[in-house]
Amino acid sequence: MNILAIGDVIGSAGCEFLRKHLPAIKRIKGIDFVIANGENSADGNGITPKSADYLFDSGVDAVTTGNHSFRRREVYGMYDSCESLLRPANYPSSAPGRGVYIADLGRLRICVINLMGVVYMESMEPPFEAADRVLSADLPKIKLVDFHAEATGEKRALGYYLDGRVSAVFGTHTHVPTADECVLPAGTGYISDLGMTGPVESVLGVKPDIIIRKMKTKMPQRFDWAEGQCKMCGAIFTVDEDTGLTTSVERIQIM
Repeated sequence: MNILAIGDVIGSAGCEFLRKHLPAIKRIKGIDFVIANGENSADGNGITPKSADYLFDSGVDAVTTGNHSFRRREVYGMYDSCESLLRPANYPSSAPGRGVYIADLGRLRICVINLMGVVYMESMEPPFEAADRVLSADLPKIKLVDFHAEATGEKRALGYYLDGRVSAVFGTHTHVPTADECVLPAGTGYISDLGMTGPVESVLGVKPDIIIRKMKTKMPQRFDWAEGQCKMCGAIFTVDEDTGLTTSVERIQIM
């Protein structure tokens, strides 16, 4: 089966671009299941029920998040009520929502796991321990991990740690696609970062002048999403339904 993982969706522009192009990609590539990271899908940062619903209505089957999971209070209740909207599993158990979603497609089930890194990010349960805890449960053969992390070394280390234990590990958060897509030795599909879905002429989705001003002055700035031409970045993992392992990975970028 073919699973499409889409990089961080940025604001309404990214959401609209995804909705415009996702149906054709699903048809042309024979996509069976779609995961998108939506932690920045709301205008003004974070995710809201409106932006999450927009992604689901556009054909996304599971929405993952990361360090901006709880930036917007209005989405807290949706984390509890919507099983296919995830926050990282290594958040404390007192946090709203869950970090694992099992989708029943009828002929098979798919498990989506959301984890977050701790290198250069918030202090929480180490992702290696969180992964072991999650994988100790009775889960379907096909298991997909969105690892929302800053450090490439941490991402690659987790990829090898989970090699053969999950179908795929794909990184999100840095908004820049990496060119290291591969199938690891024991059969886990891997890429360090999917990239982002949003404005091309930007600094990680934000208007360049804002980021330049912040870096030059060291003063706080309000981050406004850039406008103009968009792109959608991601990767397609072809997974063997019998073994749950990946046979090929294809990086994509639609502009």
